[in-house]
Amino acid sequence: MNVLKLAMQEVRAGLRNRWVVATTLLLAALSLSLVLLGSAPTGAVRADPMAVVVVSLASLTIFLVPLIALLLSFDAIVGEQERGTLMLLLSYPVARSQVVVGKALGHVCILGIATLLGYGVAAGALAMGSESDSLAWGAFSMMVLTSIMLGAAFVSMGVLASTLVRERATAAGLAVGAWLVFVLLYDTALLGILVADQGRYVTQNVLDALLLLNPADVYRIFNMTANDSVALYSGLAGPGNAAPMPAGVLLAVLAAWVVVPLGLAVLAFRRRPI
Repeated sequence: MNVLKLAMQEVRAGLRNRWVVATTLLLAALSLSLVLLGSAPTGAVRADPMAVVVVSLASLTIFLVPLIALLLSFDAIVGEQERGTLMLLLSYPVARSQVVVGKALGHVCILGIATLLGYGVAAGALAMGSESDSLAWGAFSMMVLTSIMLGAAFVSMGVLASTLVRERATAAGLAVGAWLVFVLLYDTALLGILVADQGRYVTQNVLDALLLLNPADVYRIFNMTANDSVALYSGLAGPGNAAPMPAGVLLAVLAAWVVVPLGLAVLAFRRRPI
């Protein structure tokens, strides 16, 4: 019950935040733009507009949603301490673990609302402008769901950073560093390793394991191989490509990226002197 109260408090504060409103409008504007641009060539090339939109929105999500999640959550704990409200919060009959989980849950709810509203605009435009089969709509729905899960993973990382440091500036630096590593640098480094290795040690199984160490890659693989049409337009389909990892495994790994950092944040906050 305390977790839900804390989460609702965060949601109410977030809905009054102009930055959250601006983020929702940004997601809606970008998703609508991708729908309009992505659907333009489908009449000539007979492409499935829904598959094109799933590929486009998934690519947008990888860059934007983790950044939004980290900016929402990096000061969850250290910000309360700097404002002098953390001691007051802990004076109530609430456990430290409940504080961490409640704040994380509230931030995930805010991010989920922004994602559903933003991508809901894209779904509405698609529903009015074109016809797609149920499999394509299923891929779109799973893309929205896993987008929220990806955001939840980075919310957990932001909360973890907030429990490890004593200043908001340091937490912000860790958040930006996490975004750079997982979204930009990890795949670049992995590509360099593959080029240098020339297939001697990094086999397909090793590569799959390395990809699972990055939540952004797990999200990308899941959505880019959602169905045959999406895989075709993402470039992950063809006779020479390896079989994709099972969807259930990818969802379980993405869920683990939510739970593990949050569990570490709970442990760190329990040991943190106030």
